[in-house]
Amino acid sequence: MAVRNCLVANDWICWDYVTSRAPELADATLEHVWITAVSVLIGVAVSVPLALLARRGRRWAAPVLGLTTLLYTIPSLAMFSLLLPLFGLSAALVVTGLVLYSLTILVRNVLAGLEAVPEEVREAARGMGYGPARLLWQVELPLALPALLAGVRIATVSTVALTTVGSIVGKGGLGNLIAPAVSSSFKAQVLTASVLCVLLALVADLLLLGLQRMLTPWTRAGRPVRVKGA
Repeated sequence: MAVRNCLVANDWICWDYVTSRAPELADATLEHVWITAVSVLIGVAVSVPLALLARRGRRWAAPVLGLTTLLYTIPSLAMFSLLLPLFGLSAALVVTGLVLYSLTILVRNVLAGLEAVPEEVREAARGMGYGPARLLWQVELPLALPALLAGVRIATVSTVALTTVGSIVGKGGLGNLIAPAVSSSFKAQVLTASVLCVLLALVADLLLLGLQRMLTPWTRAGRPVRVKGA
């Protein structure tokens, strides 16, 4: 009796596909992780100054929040087309687009975290001689971490999904496997790459949740907020 081959039968679940394409799957997964991580890190680095600018008052908040919201409404294909003359068909094109999309979430969360810092804590720090820079780095940003990291978690999961769109320029990580598989109805490849995307998002979220709990112990222990040096 002939052994049924799941690749020939084009089954959705096919272990033969996983074992025979393991190197290809690993390379695509690593590229996906790299693009996601770089995009989110740059997004955080850009969102903090923008949030600080927006905090200066309505004059700045409206343009900053409005622009980041507008960027998020641009379809991904249009976004990449607009960035193409600047970056060409490169990973930088995809990363830049993902950074712009992440700003909507990150800027608002950083701003919300900064605005949630109790005014009495700021006054206590100023009374101890804290200048604006020291107040920001040693008091405000640490207390804004819960909101900031919550935004990073959302942005990371969103970026994991959006990275697949980079397949239109050949820099989409697992999307490079999903797009051609959809066109050719290669079921095992579609399902396997899609499941890996979901697993990446879940693992990233759990790791960031662990980091958040480690960096903000007062949020789960109910400890009072204290200014360093008090």
